[in-house]
Amino acid sequence: MLDVLHSGNSAVVCCAGARDGRGGFLASGDCAAKCGEEIGAEQLSARPETKKSMKKSIRLSIFYKILIAGTAIGVMALCGLLTGIWAVSWRESPRHAGEVNTPLSASTTPPDTPTPSLTVPPIPRNTSTPTPEEPTSIPSYTKIAFTCRVENIHQICVMNADGSGRTQLTQADATSFYPSIAPNGERVVFSSRRTGNFEIFEIGLDGSNLRQLTNEIGSLYAPEVSPNGESIIFANHIGGNQSIWIMDRDGGNPRLLAGSEANDLDPTWSPDGALIAFASTRSGERQLYVMNADGGDVRQVTSLPDMGGRSSFSPDGLRLTFYAGAKGSHNIFTINRDGSGLRQLTYIGDNLGPCWSRSGEWIAFTSYRDFDNEIYLIRPDGTGLTRLTINVGDDWQPRWGKEQ
Repeated sequence: MLDVLHSGNSAVVCCAGARDGRGGFLASGDCAAKCGEEIGAEQLSARPETKKSMKKSIRLSIFYKILIAGTAIGVMALCGLLTGIWAVSWRESPRHAGEVNTPLSASTTPPDTPTPSLTVPPIPRNTSTPTPEEPTSIPSYTKIAFTCRVENIHQICVMNADGSGRTQLTQADATSFYPSIAPNGERVVFSSRRTGNFEIFEIGLDGSNLRQLTNEIGSLYAPEVSPNGESIIFANHIGGNQSIWIMDRDGGNPRLLAGSEANDLDPTWSPDGALIAFASTRSGERQLYVMNADGGDVRQVTSLPDMGGRSSFSPDGLRLTFYAGAKGSHNIFTINRDGSGLRQLTYIGDNLGPCWSRSGEWIAFTSYRDFDNEIYLIRPDGTGLTRLTINVGDDWQPRWGKEQ
């Protein structure tokens, strides 16, 4: 008779008549005991394999935990790095100091000057937010001058009004900005620190015949040639404040045109040359003003909080476009010259430095969207939003040239 005992998957067979090693026979119970010993020995011999398997499983578990933890730490580090890069880019962008991070933008309300209480009129707006669309009815032969950031240095560039034909005019190793195309459409005047001080220069539309027009009369910004081509207005930062100056077209006879205890900046001519618009802190907080070409009859146009600097007349001289709003969320507006008819054109992004085309059909401006300053167009009624530039560096301060 055979006794069969199972230990896991193993079977041990015991013979009831098995010998005991001394020539006798084992009883059935002894045989069972003997089988029990054999089974026990087999189980003991199997335990080291089981322990090895358990240790291997534990080691794999620890390995996967370490792998998961390492992956999580790596992702967090990458996010931190990207956040740091974005923060540096955010701080360096021109939009985070008004229009540009220069002494010009430092012209703010003087310390201890009370800020007047302003009543903001209702602002007409569109019922829907414009979205970028393809350029429509934009003449490619009209030029736009603008400031372009190349290898971390601001330079002067020009392009066709449809965004094609981008050309870099200056190659300086110092800041060049505030370009403006002369009425004849052949030259660009601008401010540059290539000599160590901000002076006014001019250059041909093809980048030739660079010429310095001023020499150490102050720190000079925002030059613009008069419609008759005989003189240039500009802002002069001297003695702690900015004021509006004028000089002959060739740079001769520079003189103060309008000054005050406040800051007067960013002057621009009306199309007929009879008026000059500019931003000023004369009322305590920066606002938009107009005055006669001889500096007389100064009058305030806006009463808005958080006013910007640059502005531009419409071709008929009856309206102005400008920018205003909290830091990081400026918007483009238009207004009648007498201060009525305020209209908001943009509602998203940080929008700066508008300029009305000489045809009256478009307004060019800078907008900070998608973490970069680019140049856009919009119609005076707030429709037709069109992106002109798509570049790695900032493109800003657009100024229209002569209609061909």
